Amino acid sequence: MRTEDLLAAIATGLWRWDTVSRTVTLDAEAARLLGLPAEPAVLSESEARARFHPVDWNEVDGIVHLAVAEETLAEARLRIMDGNGRVLRTVRSRAKPVVTSHEDGRRDFVMYGTVQEVAEPQPGRTVEGGPVTGDWRRSREAFLLDAGRALAEARSTEEVLRVAASLSMPGFSPDGLAVFSVTALPGAPGTTGATGPVGATGATSEAGAAGAAGTAGASEGSGGPDGPGDPDGPGATRTPGPAATTASAGRLTIIGHHGHTADDVVPFQEMTLDTDYPAAEVVRTGRAVYLPTPESYRARYPSTWHYVQRFERRSWAFLPLVVAGRTLGTWMAAFKHRVAFSPDERSVLTTVARMLAQALDRAGTVESERELSLGLQRSMMPTLGLQVPGMTVVARYVPTGGGLQVGGDWYDMIPLPGGRSGAGGRSGAEGRPGRFALVIGDVQGHDVRAAGLMGQLRTALRAYASEGHRPDAVLARASRFLVGLQEYPAQAVPGGRDAGAGTARTGAVGGGGSGAGSGSGAGGVTDLTDEEYIVSGPRFATCLYLEVDPETGVIEIARAGHPDPVIRTADGMAVVRETAGGLPLGIEEDSDYPTTRLVLDPGETLMLCTDGLIETGGHDLATGWARLRPVLEAAGGTGEAALEKLADDLVQAVHGPASHYTTGPLPDRREDDVALLLLGRDLPEDRTGAGAAFDGTALGAGTGGDAGTAGTGAGRAPAPPRRIALTVAQAEPERIADARRQLCMLLHDWENAEQLDAAELMVSEMATNVLVHTDGDALLYAEVRGARGERRLRVEVADTSDELPHVRTPGELASGGRGLVLLGMLADAWGVDPRGEGKSIWFELHEREEGEEREKGEEGAGAPESRPARPGAPPDPPGPAAGPPGPG
Repeated sequence: MRTEDLLAAIATGLWRWDTVSRTVTLDAEAARLLGLPAEPAVLSESEARARFHPVDWNEVDGIVHLAVAEETLAEARLRIMDGNGRVLRTVRSRAKPVVTSHEDGRRDFVMYGTVQEVAEPQPGRTVEGGPVTGDWRRSREAFLLDAGRALAEARSTEEVLRVAASLSMPGFSPDGLAVFSVTALPGAPGTTGATGPVGATGATSEAGAAGAAGTAGASEGSGGPDGPGDPDGPGATRTPGPAATTASAGRLTIIGHHGHTADDVVPFQEMTLDTDYPAAEVVRTGRAVYLPTPESYRARYPSTWHYVQRFERRSWAFLPLVVAGRTLGTWMAAFKHRVAFSPDERSVLTTVARMLAQALDRAGTVESERELSLGLQRSMMPTLGLQVPGMTVVARYVPTGGGLQVGGDWYDMIPLPGGRSGAGGRSGAEGRPGRFALVIGDVQGHDVRAAGLMGQLRTALRAYASEGHRPDAVLARASRFLVGLQEYPAQAVPGGRDAGAGTARTGAVGGGGSGAGSGSGAGGVTDLTDEEYIVSGPRFATCLYLEVDPETGVIEIARAGHPDPVIRTADGMAVVRETAGGLPLGIEEDSDYPTTRLVLDPGETLMLCTDGLIETGGHDLATGWARLRPVLEAAGGTGEAALEKLADDLVQAVHGPASHYTTGPLPDRREDDVALLLLGRDLPEDRTGAGAAFDGTALGAGTGGDAGTAGTGAGRAPAPPRRIALTVAQAEPERIADARRQLCMLLHDWENAEQLDAAELMVSEMATNVLVHTDGDALLYAEVRGARGERRLRVEVADTSDELPHVRTPGELASGGRGLVLLGMLADAWGVDPRGEGKSIWFELHEREEGEEREKGEEGAGAPESRPARPGAPPDPPGPAAGPPGPG
């Protein structure tokens, strides 16, 4: 006997799938099993695919590719379909791939396999279903694992229902599904249903059925009266008795269905729980209802049978969706073929129903919490409704990815009272607004309490600003306000040890001062456990408060432990603008917050952000700033569209796909809330000068010395100059370090690191000499001009002393006299220029590549030269107060 005859005798066919010719070759038995005439046939891939259930084919495609990759057997169970879409039979196939590799890396394969029919229930039997084979049991276990994983990963009700619709149960997949939720009737005293998590969402059911029939109505998904078919049989589920006491307290709502149209569910809408329908029966009794035949359905629920009959289904299962003893609703599975509902089949259905109920409950809870947190955050986040001619303000807020997605970050834009600062504070006859305040801050924590404190603090800051206080006074009052908020009765502290002892101050961290209305300090920080400290312990907040004059660009800044602002100049350089600051708010009641004044020139952009934008992804302040600087410097323009794009790019750099490749050095990768404010000053259309003269009166105007940024105009050469200017006062020698840092930021892309070190050394030496050898302040001005690789740095330090320096030859033990020697050795050119009152010492560096020697013809080691003319440089200002250019 031939092998083919032997295989045909045991109903086993042979097939061959060639991926090169894209054909499937069948012998006579394989063709018969696929519903074709019993003769050898050659089919195209599309013709063969049409013979299988679409879901099965997709699964087989993955199984085959896995077998090719691992060079193992591919095994699968497949449902054979006829031309009308009905299941003819179920077959099992086993195949082995033969792979051919090509030199260009391609891999073709030919699959050789067998196909054999799997025993299925015979039509016409009331109780169908043969013995469950080991293969079926293994398929069932694999199905339940896959279904559990998919339902556990679903994050919303819609996703849960989509997964439920895509479930393909081994051996008896339903073609009609529906999920019913219980909702309370108006005025009903109580209900067992899920009026919240499931019913409130109104999402669609099982996989991908976009038919959210979000009305009250029980729909068998396509039909099904009510009637507990064999309620006490294996697999029946019963929930606690209270369900039966609410028979008329609610109604059924279809929140999702599969295999039906929207019109199909109309007859089952507005159905109360006392209706004679299987889904209502399940909710009332808490028991599953199994209807294996149309006869059993018609006998038990004759009043609703005529609605169901037109769907031509043969079997139905209605199972309760129960979580923690609470019935959320009913899950219906309807079958075109008859199902005996054997113990194993009931076990599978019951398990799926339990997993589906838990997934719906989780999704409803997550959606409720998300809606609550987003609503809370939206109500606390202001809108930037104030329009400022000549300036553009853009904001972003990104909550942290975990928990309730609420936190303590915030921003605000506050119009200040008009006329308070003369012309700068008026609103103007032309509708020009007066001064306004920008605020950005971060309350410690990422919970609801942090969000609550943030809302209170934001309101207080707005009130203090509207009263007309200066920036330092606003923050001082806000700090006192936050300290006063953190006083709680001892009874309110979990496990409070001083209950009944009046008020217990949990106030300032490490502070001993008494707050307004506080007690003597009983029940303080030391009385709190770690858990109690999180709930009721003191919180602090960082804050950056800016008062902006839109007409002049002058900004006064007060800072409370917050990251410094960043300025992007008109030439594209991004610089961290260091400002004076104080302690975070809420640390001490009486804190001082010095102010810093700077000028935002036309074409410049000011960035304010919370630490989440810098430190998210394991970064510290240094590495986080290094990640953001290229994004800032790649941007261009100060208009609304340009700033909106820049804001999106900054957020994407932290939370977008590229952020996974820019993780920081710290092991802590936790995310943090992000608040971002961008303030841009527009370029005037008539500003086309090649160089703006600097007004030296702007230097030294702020409290504790001011850091100013020199302006750059529109219409300049392709490479606009970079400039910085600042004052180092006699009483503030520590600002020499600030000068070095700002010089490094000015030269952050300088080619030669040795020249950068030399520039730092010379600036430090020149500024120190002014403080040591004169009685006045040092006025520092630095400028970089030219194309990259050919740039020139010029630094000037001016003072009011008329005494000119002289080159000396110090001895080995001399403590001074080497300043000009250093300039001669390190600078490419240097000199001393007398002024009307005082002098200016300057040096120049010409950019060179690493290791490149200075040309012999360049100046350096000799005597100082006279000041050379610079293209586009302003002339020396006349008068007794002459000095280096100041910030424009």
